[in-house]
Amino acid sequence: MTRCAHCGNDIMGEPFYCGSCGQNYCSFHKEPIDHECSIVSENFNIQQMQPSTSSSTEYNQVLPTHQEQEYQQSTPGIARGTTDGTYTWFRQESQVPADAFDPNSGIKFKGILFPHLSELIHFGIASILIFVIGMMIFYDATLFALGYGWATFMLAGIYMTAFLFHEFGHRQVAVRFKLQTKFRLLTFGMALTVFSLVAGLLKIPVPSLALPGAVVVLGLEKVSKKTGLCKAAGPSVNLVYGIVLFIISFLIPVYPLNYLFVVSAYLNFMLGAFNMLPIGILDGQNILKWNKKVYILLATSLVVLLIVTLVLTQTPELQVLYQ
Repeated sequence: MTRCAHCGNDIMGEPFYCGSCGQNYCSFHKEPIDHECSIVSENFNIQQMQPSTSSSTEYNQVLPTHQEQEYQQSTPGIARGTTDGTYTWFRQESQVPADAFDPNSGIKFKGILFPHLSELIHFGIASILIFVIGMMIFYDATLFALGYGWATFMLAGIYMTAFLFHEFGHRQVAVRFKLQTKFRLLTFGMALTVFSLVAGLLKIPVPSLALPGAVVVLGLEKVSKKTGLCKAAGPSVNLVYGIVLFIISFLIPVYPLNYLFVVSAYLNFMLGAFNMLPIGILDGQNILKWNKKVYILLATSLVVLLIVTLVLTQTPELQVLYQ
C-alpha cells in the first residue's frame, strides 16, 4: 500500500500524485500548500547537490502547544516542516535523538528558556507565577475584611491548576504514544507573564496574561489521529475538571464555598472553550482538521457549560441557589 510522502500514513484508495515534487499524497495533503511542495522540492535538490556535513540540528519553538512557523534544520538532506507549539518531523523520527532534551543531544532549542533544566523546575516556576497572578486577579479587600480571604487563595489555586492540568493532558497523551515530551518555559510567554505580574503590582490597567510555558511534543504530524488526540487532551481535561467542580457546587450546602466552586468550574470551561477556537496558536485548529465530529462535540460541550456557569454566577436571581 502506498504511503503519503507528507504524514507517512497508508493511503486508502488512489493516491494523489504531485507533478511538481514527484511524490504521492493522501487526501489531506494533496494540495501543494498542504504538503509544502516547494520545501519538499528544495530538499530533494539539496540532497542531490550537497552531502550532510553538520552534526548540530536547530529547531524553532515560538508558542505553546500552538503557533505555526516554518523552521530550518541546519543539517542538509533532512526535510523541513512546521511547528505549531510542538516540534514536527515529517517521516523523520529516526533523526530525533534518544533524548533530545539532554544537554549533550546536539539540539539547540530556540524560544525556550533554560531548555535543559529539569521539567520539575519548569513546572515549579510556572506554577508560582500563575498562582501569584491569580492572587492579583481575585484579590478583593472586602473579602479579607469579611473573613473570606481564603476565597482568594482558593480561586488562585484553581486558576493555576486549570492551566497546568490542561498542559498535563497534552503531556500524558503524548507519553501514551511514546513521544518525547516535556513542559518547558517559553521565552516569549515568560516575558508576557512577567509583564502582567509587574503591571498588576504597579496597578497598571492591562489584561493579565499568564502563559509562562507549555508542553513540547517531538514528532507530531500536521494532521493525524495522534496529533488530534494530543491536542484534544488539554480542553478535555478542562471539561472534565469543570464538570467535577460544577457537581461539587451543588453537593456542598455551605455558602460561599459552593458558589466559589461554580466560579472555579467557569474558569475551566472558559480556558477549554478559548483553546477550541480554530485559529493558529490554539488546539482547536488541529482538532478540527483531524475530526470535525470530535471538534463539534468538545467545543459545544464547553461552550454550553460556559454559558450555564456564566449565567449562574452573573445573575443575582439565580445566585440564591447557592445561599
